Amino acid sequence: MSALPTFPIGDLPAMWLRDNCPCAECRDPRSGQKLFQITALPTGLRVGRAGTAAGTPDPAVEVVWQPDGHRSVYPVAWLAANRPGRTDHGDLRTEHGKELWTARDIAGRLPAADWADYLDKPGVRARMLESVLRLGFMLLREVPQREEQVLEVAETFGYVRETNYGKLFDVRVEPDPNNLAFTSVAITPHTDNPYRDPVPTLQLLHCLVNDADGGDSGLVDGFAAAAMLRREDPEAFEVLTRTPVPFVFRDAGTELRADRPLIGTDSLGRVREVRFNNRSISTLRLPAEELEHFYAAYRTFAELLLRPELQLDLRLTPGDCLVFDNTRLLHARTAFAQDGARHLQGCYADLDGLAGALAVLRRADTLEPVVEMFAGAGTAEYLGEPVTMAQHMLQAGARAEAAGAPPHLVAAALLHDLGHVDGEVVTGLELMAGTDNRHSHTGADLLGRWFGPEVTEPVRLHVAAKRYLCAVEPDYYDQLSEASKYTLKVQGGVMTPEQAAEFAALPGAADAVAVRRWDEQAKDPNADTPPFAHFLPLLAALVRG
Repeated sequence: MSALPTFPIGDLPAMWLRDNCPCAECRDPRSGQKLFQITALPTGLRVGRAGTAAGTPDPAVEVVWQPDGHRSVYPVAWLAANRPGRTDHGDLRTEHGKELWTARDIAGRLPAADWADYLDKPGVRARMLESVLRLGFMLLREVPQREEQVLEVAETFGYVRETNYGKLFDVRVEPDPNNLAFTSVAITPHTDNPYRDPVPTLQLLHCLVNDADGGDSGLVDGFAAAAMLRREDPEAFEVLTRTPVPFVFRDAGTELRADRPLIGTDSLGRVREVRFNNRSISTLRLPAEELEHFYAAYRTFAELLLRPELQLDLRLTPGDCLVFDNTRLLHARTAFAQDGARHLQGCYADLDGLAGALAVLRRADTLEPVVEMFAGAGTAEYLGEPVTMAQHMLQAGARAEAAGAPPHLVAAALLHDLGHVDGEVVTGLELMAGTDNRHSHTGADLLGRWFGPEVTEPVRLHVAAKRYLCAVEPDYYDQLSEASKYTLKVQGGVMTPEQAAEFAALPGAADAVAVRRWDEQAKDPNADTPPFAHFLPLLAALVRG
């Protein structure tokens, strides 16, 4: 191994580096979860040797550990992104990871999109979800005006959070309301369900009807308000971050309570949550002096939240669906006349699901080179077969999916011949001219940029699987196309019994055999095959972090 003096591997904490070893002994290749306890690592751990790793798709460093001789390979990009001491890491749920705003800041650039574009265009969906994380909300227009549609909106990015109100709730005037939201009175800026622990982190409101006089909606950036309080009255800010407030909800069948400060901060003092709802605050039981300080700070913050310059006013029209961060944005409503119809349906979800959906969409972006291969070189002819290379691979993926194969096998079937289309357009003429182009290995090495061995190894072994099947299933040879029979000879011919036994013992051999069967079936020019975009969510979920 050649040394890498420009990369100070020896300066990195040894236990941290070893704890992040990505090898198959240390992490499950499919889930990425660790297979060892920290107590299993040897004491006195140190880097024995470090140098350039060979045979990796991207630049990497190989480390040989002492005293146990374990070998780890770390991509240089991973080391650069995760090197200790970087200051851009941290909890992105805090104000540190947000763009704070006032009404004037945001009024001319609402994060809005049409429902059809949001559904059909991954870039639009990613932009909207990112807006929820950065600005605290998004507004979807022209969402179908039907009952329970709000649940379908939530399911595009996460999971519905069911509460005592059910999976969804109707915001309209009720004859016997258990919450002021179900009346026509004005409601000042507030957090929903502050009496829950944890509080629902996302709220959705879908407008079905809004013909009433009044009933306009308002949003206040609670993080911006808290930052303003910290600047204007640091003592009040400090009181509200340390004083637990009892939030309570009771009705005939429910009793909920959570004791939390109005402003929640992380260990670094950064605002992470605003939990404000005057309707739900119960009796505080504190010493008299502390109560005096709390109520002075509470009133100051409440007055600040009512400043007109902080509130973004909106009138939701039928088909609008507002999605917002319930731990950050406070929402309000003006009073409305009961002789006009106003009906919204709402539900709750959580930020972790939305953030995960966005991460998967961003992973899909990294697969753009593969998308381009299918759309470009993949349109070339496939070894004299009546389909193109892209059609062949799409059919293989579709057959795997129809067979109920697990995602990693669907991906392997879909991408098994990518080695034919890596780089310049390859028509297979080299292989058909009698030279093995080892496309299975080329493809597996290429796919290693994105996927783990659960995908790459069946691809690497799928050519060998053809040779194996011809050895152990005598009638399999007769199922091959003429082109496939020819390439069998070029690729080494039928395996001997000894070779077949060695192949069967390899990890991933069974998966490679399954891929090989779908491969041979995927040459129908009349097959109804889904487009590559159909498989993108599945592939994105498999991309290594």
